[in-house]
Amino acid sequence: MSAKTTEAMESVKIARKATRPTTRQFINELFEDFIELHGDRYYADDEAIVGGIASFNGMSVTVIGINKGHTLQENMRCNFGQPNPDGYRKALRLMKQAEKFNRPVITFICTAGAYPGLGAEERGQGEAIARNLMEMSRLKTPIITIFTGEGGSGGALALAVSDEIWMLENGLFSVLSPEGFASILWKDPSRADEAAELMKMNAKELLKNDVCDKIFTESPDGLENNLTYTTNQIYKALKEALPRLSKLSKKKLLEARYQRYRKYGEYTEAE
Repeated sequence: MSAKTTEAMESVKIARKATRPTTRQFINELFEDFIELHGDRYYADDEAIVGGIASFNGMSVTVIGINKGHTLQENMRCNFGQPNPDGYRKALRLMKQAEKFNRPVITFICTAGAYPGLGAEERGQGEAIARNLMEMSRLKTPIITIFTGEGGSGGALALAVSDEIWMLENGLFSVLSPEGFASILWKDPSRADEAAELMKMNAKELLKNDVCDKIFTESPDGLENNLTYTTNQIYKALKEALPRLSKLSKKKLLEARYQRYRKYGEYTEAE
């Protein structure tokens, strides 16, 4: 096994640690006067997604994030960070509210993926994710997404159609897990380490390929032992980015967002 493969899989293991800080912890560290809002106004309040209004450096913002727990009881309440369609519809409701009142949107992502259960499919999981992609692509207010841990498939992308994507150094963003990749490609989930390298799913590779825009380092003692080390970096970045993006006209903001995602579909022949 190569050193690079080991490094790639190490990020996966760190991102999945049960002690990794939750979205609620990031919100408490970065924002003031957070008021949580509940429910999708259709069916239920999905605790896998937390969202509401907060203050950042004197600016009103909308904060939305996929939340996991630390204990079994907490994880059961938030479905181990796997949102149902009700959660994505709640997130969209809050984003549309933010657009109405010209509040920037900041999303936090840490999920293995959207919940694939029968009830979720019956209530339109695919439609809820697809609608978020469409609506976020044309939302007339700045959007910044921060990957704090795993970022799996459409479940993560449903909150990540943004003007800027930032990642913690052990954050991930991929179409599926390395175990799933290995199972499909080689029929052998034990080759997950090799898959993690090939998928180029960690922050360094994503920055290199222009998928993410910024990486925040984590404390050598572990993110869970010194969260402030990382949130201080995020705070400074938000302090610079939010006013800059807010000054753009709605037309320029949407055009830049369109071009950001349009480039992923452009391919050129190798020289």
